Amino acid sequence: MKYLQKLGKALMLPVATLPVCAFLMGIGYLLCPATMQGGEMSGFLNMLGFFLVKAGGALIDNMPLLFVIGVGVGLSEKNDGTGALAALVSWLMITNLLSTGVVTTLIPSIAENTNKVIAFDKIANAFIGILAGIIGSSCYNRFKGTKLPDWLAFFSGKRCVAIVSGVVSIFASAVLLFVWPLIFQCFIWFGNSIVGLGAVGAGIYAFFNRLLIPTGLHHALNNVFWFDTIGLGDLSHFWAGETSADVSWSLGMYMSGFFPCMMFGIPGAALAIVKCAKPEKRKVAMGLMLSAAICSFICGVTEPFEFAFMFLAPGLYVVYALLYGIFTTIVSLIGFRAGFCFSGGATDLLFSASLPAAAKTWLIIPLGIAAFAVFYFLFRLVIIRWDLKTPGREDDDVETELKAVLSNDNFTEVASIILKGLGGKENIVSVDNCITRLRLEVKDNLLVDEKTIKSAGVSGIIRPSKTSVQVVVGTKVQFVADEFKKLCDM
Repeated sequence: MKYLQKLGKALMLPVATLPVCAFLMGIGYLLCPATMQGGEMSGFLNMLGFFLVKAGGALIDNMPLLFVIGVGVGLSEKNDGTGALAALVSWLMITNLLSTGVVTTLIPSIAENTNKVIAFDKIANAFIGILAGIIGSSCYNRFKGTKLPDWLAFFSGKRCVAIVSGVVSIFASAVLLFVWPLIFQCFIWFGNSIVGLGAVGAGIYAFFNRLLIPTGLHHALNNVFWFDTIGLGDLSHFWAGETSADVSWSLGMYMSGFFPCMMFGIPGAALAIVKCAKPEKRKVAMGLMLSAAICSFICGVTEPFEFAFMFLAPGLYVVYALLYGIFTTIVSLIGFRAGFCFSGGATDLLFSASLPAAAKTWLIIPLGIAAFAVFYFLFRLVIIRWDLKTPGREDDDVETELKAVLSNDNFTEVASIILKGLGGKENIVSVDNCITRLRLEVKDNLLVDEKTIKSAGVSGIIRPSKTSVQVVVGTKVQFVADEFKKLCDM
């Protein structure tokens, strides 16, 4: 589980590059619709639009490579770039050895099997990119300190990592030669099962997308539906300027339902949590929930909100995931279509609204009002009825004054409080961070005081193992991590 969470963090690194794609392609298409719809292009604005669309498309068209580099760096110790180089070597080796031309030469009978040919035609996909990243980073972590005899000393240490990665990739390719068609068919079966259910299938996907957030496994699910791993690729086809006529499903249906939930549903749920807080803790709850709601509305970053209550009230989190499923089904049925490059916030809605597959985007207003109301009243009902200990309703077992200092942008004080709650710098083994979380390894887990850590105004704390602690800070995590490292002399 700990490794899966690290993988989830590594996957967010390439995904974080996609907002620039949305910005470039959204503006570019607005200036030059002919880029994607066809027709004559002339004049400065059209040429500028064409230029911007192609710039953004460079990212979408090469998502597998972004995963290769992102996972290679993200899973390597100290995020060393040598792991990324080794991952690229692995990617090149696997995709070349398992290209259709090579495999049909090695095993001519494959050419007679249509399903296997399709599988190897799709070998350069995000799944293989992630696998190559894992191979490259694992080889770096294992062999970076290798010492060879004097006559081979030049290839000692980091220089041998890419070589080992290439050798490992040859064996991996030999295994995948027989296993990949089976994996591909499993993906096809799962994807087609969901697609075959239409709007209900989209809702089921959205439900599991949210339900898997705590484990990080939602990234594996997303690769089936958002990227062109098996021929679906809701996200990649949407931003390529295609429409539903170009694909076999209603383009955008696996993204559109997230917009009303993230832009309006989460603010409604956040307000319910504040209203249900104890009077003396309402100000603290407001500090936590307001920033989380704004972050979700603008950027579609939901972790600060979700981790604030998912472990305190897991039953409520299941309800939350169900609401995503219900709204996604409704959105799919009524024809609202929008797409995101990063997440379902207002920024992505704005830039995707001009793309050919976008439809009835004005419906975000009534859908948003409905989502705000439903999330608010259902959250309030469930919290009160089940007496859930959501933020601001906790039972204090010690006398500690909670201070939501994070909202004041005093990152030094936030880092200091977190460090105190972790048992001081002598108890810290390593410090890292992803987009929203501070990830730490400690020597003695008994010294960790979660109440003290929460007093810094963080959204939540996760304990994946005895020595691992994750502090959910939000999008300001980089500033907190920088101050934390200074305090630890790292």
